[in-house]
Amino acid sequence: MAESFAFAIADRVLGKLGSALIQEVGLAWGVKTELEELNDTLSTIRAVLLDAEEKQATSHQLRDWLGKLKVGFYDAEDIVDEFEYEALRQKVVASGSFKTKVCSFFSSPKSLAFNLKMGHRVKKIRGRLDKIAADKSKFNLIEGVANTPVVLSKREMTHSFVRASDVIGRDDDKENIVGLLMQPSVTENVSVIPIVGIGGLGKTTLAKLVYNDERVVGQFSTKMWVCVSDEFDIEKLIKKILKEIRKGDESYSDSSMEQLQSHLRNALDGEKFLLVLDDVWNTDREKWLKLKHLLMDGANGSKILVTTRKKSIASIMGTFPMQEIKGLSHEDCLSVFVKCAFMDGEDKQYPTLLKIGDQIVEKCAGVPLAVRSLGSLLYSKRGERDWVSIRDSEIWELEQNEDGIMAALRLSYYDLPYHLKQCFALCSLFAKDFEFSNVVLISIWMAEGLIHSSGQNAKMEDIGERYINELLSRSFFQDVEQLIPGVGYTFKMHDLVHDLAMFFAQPECLTLNFHRKDIPKRVQHAAFSDTEWPKKESEALRFLEKLTNNLKNYQEA
Repeated sequence: MAESFAFAIADRVLGKLGSALIQEVGLAWGVKTELEELNDTLSTIRAVLLDAEEKQATSHQLRDWLGKLKVGFYDAEDIVDEFEYEALRQKVVASGSFKTKVCSFFSSPKSLAFNLKMGHRVKKIRGRLDKIAADKSKFNLIEGVANTPVVLSKREMTHSFVRASDVIGRDDDKENIVGLLMQPSVTENVSVIPIVGIGGLGKTTLAKLVYNDERVVGQFSTKMWVCVSDEFDIEKLIKKILKEIRKGDESYSDSSMEQLQSHLRNALDGEKFLLVLDDVWNTDREKWLKLKHLLMDGANGSKILVTTRKKSIASIMGTFPMQEIKGLSHEDCLSVFVKCAFMDGEDKQYPTLLKIGDQIVEKCAGVPLAVRSLGSLLYSKRGERDWVSIRDSEIWELEQNEDGIMAALRLSYYDLPYHLKQCFALCSLFAKDFEFSNVVLISIWMAEGLIHSSGQNAKMEDIGERYINELLSRSFFQDVEQLIPGVGYTFKMHDLVHDLAMFFAQPECLTLNFHRKDIPKRVQHAAFSDTEWPKKESEALRFLEKLTNNLKNYQEA
């Protein structure tokens, strides 16, 4: 579904074609006409791309057409980049030998051969794009205007602390689990309480409420919070638990498994502890038992609180009956929606919008994440047409696997300004529960050419901050932790939001591991799984060489 940001790629290539350097190259190398024709072709296609991207969800043919276009756009960008690189290289060479006239460094026999080759490539890619573009008449596409640049909504930045008064509809669930935590253990010193529910229901939020409750804080001498996610790696989990106990004062990176298990058992010996294992996916009972055996030295009454989407996992791990949380009532969901879509008290000024909002909430099937996502999407939108388009979107009719949640998230994604879609999709390269740094993420976006000044008199870093704040305000990011006041902070993505990013990024963005034998042709951005990275430097170099050769072969194919 990386076709969703075909417009952004076309826009970027057009920007490069219009640069002063490429204009100079076209004139000096005799390819001015070819580059102008390529520019015209791209401009013609670009005009209908926004409409095509909105309609592709319900048309396989349109998706396929956009996919072919996107590959062509990337090939066109590669050609333009080569022109730019060669021009800059020859300018540096010319400067070093005091040749200052344009013709002097663009007229050597080597340069002439390059010019002919590149001129042929420009004609070839333009022909390809013309042929694909000819099919656009099949889809009845409407020419559109790009989304307006990001305008920050007037909201304060969020943070990871969960205030009980901000959580709606979970009082009974909270009291029930707090009660279980207060009970003494019967058969073993350490008991396990599983919290089960579909994605987006608020299992983690509920666990945080319980974890920070004053009664629970006073009940346990040691508390630990560990996010597990997809990989149930016992060694890594022990290190995370030890880090929580020691509060980061000691590093265990070089410790053997024998040393780690000893450190863990000694740290928990006689301690009445509460351990939260958040977002567990492991179905291998043997793996769980190996970790469990290392946690059994705690004092009587110690508890492990597990959050998971799967009942089968709860049955493997739990000693208490699973606590299955349900969707919120319609009334509670509407309260959440109003809180996200309006400023305090503003909903009373818009009775018609509130009625439409009530119908939108009905489609969210009691899932708070879906409700928050659409409420955030409609914040600051006061036109009835915007609200009706969300309520009546065909996206709701698509097959769903999370009780309507993905439909709501897709609608939020489609509403993003085109330049934010790529920025968001690129986040799929990071692991689930990854702790993003605003400084690092903005640097990556800048390196990928995804931050656009649009004529604004602002630094790239400041524009990147606007991008992050907009994604925060739309509930794509969460759990903000301030590190340096006014400068540095971290944040995360909900698992389902990460799934959404992967859905739209594939097959363009891919996380590779050392054992992968093939690399799909359409991959443009790759990341490496640190858990799979080879231990020996020679193996790593061989893998990188294989990766480079594969990509080169694809480009030449």
